[in-house]
Amino acid sequence: MTDWKSQIQVRDLDAGQRLEITCRRCGHVHFVTCEQLLTEDGAQYLYLDEVERQTKCKARGCGGPIRLAMGHQIKMTGFVGGMA
Repeated sequence: MTDWKSQIQVRDLDAGQRLEITCRRCGHVHFVTCEQLLTEDGAQYLYLDEVERQTKCKARGCGGPIRLAMGHQIKMTGFVGGMA
């Protein structure tokens, strides 16, 4: 069975799209943009599951495996409503 990470390449995402990286060992969380991933040589052709496997935790002394999640770009709007 395949999941969404094995179907999306880094180059398919918007440059400003944020990815949440969470360490499975220590729980450290940080964000990276696709623009930052695209600067790495050959990374644009990687699928997100490959990025997840190759990336290690950046917390000091950890280096554990990470979990990758996509951040949502939701525009907040105020509710304007009433009875018509």
